[in-house]
Amino acid sequence: MTGTRWTAADVPDQHGRTAVITGANSGLGFETARVLAGRGATVVLACRNLERAAEAEARIRAGVRGAKVAVQELDLASLASVHRAADELRASHPRIDLLINNAGGLRLRHTVTEDGFELTLATNHLGPFALTGLLLDRLLATPGSRIVTVSSIGHRHGRINFADLHGRRRYLAPAAYFQAKLANLMFTYELQRRLGTTGADTIALAAHPGNASTEFGRDLPSPARLLMSQRLSPLNSWLVQPPEMGALGTLRAATDPKAEGGAYYGPPGLTQFTGHPERVESTARSHDSEVQRRLWEESERLTGVVYPG
Repeated sequence: MTGTRWTAADVPDQHGRTAVITGANSGLGFETARVLAGRGATVVLACRNLERAAEAEARIRAGVRGAKVAVQELDLASLASVHRAADELRASHPRIDLLINNAGGLRLRHTVTEDGFELTLATNHLGPFALTGLLLDRLLATPGSRIVTVSSIGHRHGRINFADLHGRRRYLAPAAYFQAKLANLMFTYELQRRLGTTGADTIALAAHPGNASTEFGRDLPSPARLLMSQRLSPLNSWLVQPPEMGALGTLRAATDPKAEGGAYYGPPGLTQFTGHPERVESTARSHDSEVQRRLWEESERLTGVVYPG
């Protein structure tokens, strides 16, 4: 490490490795992709908007000499798109070293996907669950592979509401988001438990960005958008950090040679709003193994993607 603070300079050489990053056209995903490309990885930007993905690809190529970057169309809110993307990724990339489930979002109004899922849950959890399952054999066959899922400090307020998982009876946008971010951690922990029985050295980890100034908050009310932006810096530097700092938790989970399966990385401290990433703890609720297994079974039923074993 460069001193006591883990930074992008601590990312080891990534030549020969392939990283698939969802939602990589902007914000945290873009910064993650940019750093990995700069360390020599082949980076796949898996994005819903191909035009914006192409722009991101061009920006990375302009900043990283000889960058190996590809674009993959992927809409996590559509199971059909997830299946197509998985098929195309499997055909194009015989090995996948890193799958980074970065894409996420929050929908203020209750929205139902073509598959009948609530959109926030579909984008943040069900889509990544399906994609990971469809690519799992590629990851298991790749020595040292990792699956990193980006959660949030908002998981602290989350509960898995099995009685109304899709918010059909009552929809509150923050509750839907917190539920999805808690689901990210429960998925990671249950996945790591299952990976431990495979004999492969693939591991699952999670990360959070603290409060990062990205396009995530574009649907928030104007005062909240301003508070969460960098326009007030340094007045709000204790509250919000730039995306390149927010991406460090993901990068550490993905590349730190000392990282262990089931670890959770992000800004430390009482609030975990800002700072260089360390291994942090999630809530006791996130470690409830009974709820983890129930969520897993429900996710398999809803997506139709059944993991081996």
